[in-house]
Amino acid sequence: MAANRKLAAAAAVAFLALLLAGPSAGLLGPSGSNCSVYVGWPVLSIVRSLICGLLGGGGSYTPPISRDVPTGYGLSVGYYNNPNNAASYCPDAEAAVRQVVHDAIFYQQGPGIGAGLIRLFFHDAFVRGADASVLLKTTAKAGSNTEMEGPPNKDSLRGFEVIDAAKAATKSACNGRNVVSCADILAFAARDASDFLSNGRIAFPMPAGRLDGRESFASETNQLPGPDSTLSQLQQMFAAQGLDTTDMVTLSGAHSIGRARCLFFTGRLSAMDPGYAQRLNAVCGGNSNPDVRVNQDNVTADVLDNQYYKNIDKFVLFASDAALNSSQTIGQVQANAADAGKWERDFAAAMVKMGSIGVKTTPGMDAEIRNICSQVNA
Repeated sequence: MAANRKLAAAAAVAFLALLLAGPSAGLLGPSGSNCSVYVGWPVLSIVRSLICGLLGGGGSYTPPISRDVPTGYGLSVGYYNNPNNAASYCPDAEAAVRQVVHDAIFYQQGPGIGAGLIRLFFHDAFVRGADASVLLKTTAKAGSNTEMEGPPNKDSLRGFEVIDAAKAATKSACNGRNVVSCADILAFAARDASDFLSNGRIAFPMPAGRLDGRESFASETNQLPGPDSTLSQLQQMFAAQGLDTTDMVTLSGAHSIGRARCLFFTGRLSAMDPGYAQRLNAVCGGNSNPDVRVNQDNVTADVLDNQYYKNIDKFVLFASDAALNSSQTIGQVQANAADAGKWERDFAAAMVKMGSIGVKTTPGMDAEIRNICSQVNA
């Protein structure tokens, strides 16, 4: 009996992971719930009670860590260029990362990989802070059940091989020394991808000095907002990371690039512009194949720009995007749509702020500079 219960639970969890592999996720379950919940997902209502019931409550419900506004204390611009800090001095480090990202976008994989790097940075920062925990394949406490395996990330995140290549490039640039953290490499890569995808309009210095974390848990990915998140849920999830509504609206502009699975938006086709919905439905084939993807921005698909705000709310894919057509946020949406330069400056500042969430800057039991980004040091 117990064996059958465990088998059924494992099968249900596997089914949930398969369905939820997509652009993002979120936590905000019902008050008093003792079952970890991913909100903002179109399939959750179908399987949540099944999962929680089979798991007998499924462990304790843990709300998001409530963080203070990130200050970036301990980080600095040009961190690797300071000759007075011999341990970290490597003046070619940032250029090495930039070259790898450039080649990946323009010669190897195309603009989509740049969008993937920005998203990878976001998913890292929102779970345990910007410590490269999203890159870990196994840890002492979690085993192989790391953030990579969380429903929002599994079979969805991309760019890991670019980060690995950048890590190797920094070692070469630093005369074989392992002095550049994977967390800094991820932050630099997202910064450089933003620059390239915006045709140089979003170029900004990224402070560095982060260390890499040593733990990563799939269950903690419930701190990421999902495609069906409401405005209130989005605000709560961003606030939990020390980010405000202005940051939330600004960073949502990253949906100007990248692609999304049909599974996560076909349920709201009736709320879109009829012609646009008809075209999407033709591509998605009635959502018969959840792996079919479409551009998130149907106007300037490969450019990181303010078109996203012009698309709200009839030409955006996710309910979480359309939620910005609210009295609380529409003023900022309209300002961003009218003034590209304003949004670009705000986006740069918000990326730096996000890269300051929960940073680790003191070496110790929980922080190091990993030799290999996917595994902790021995």
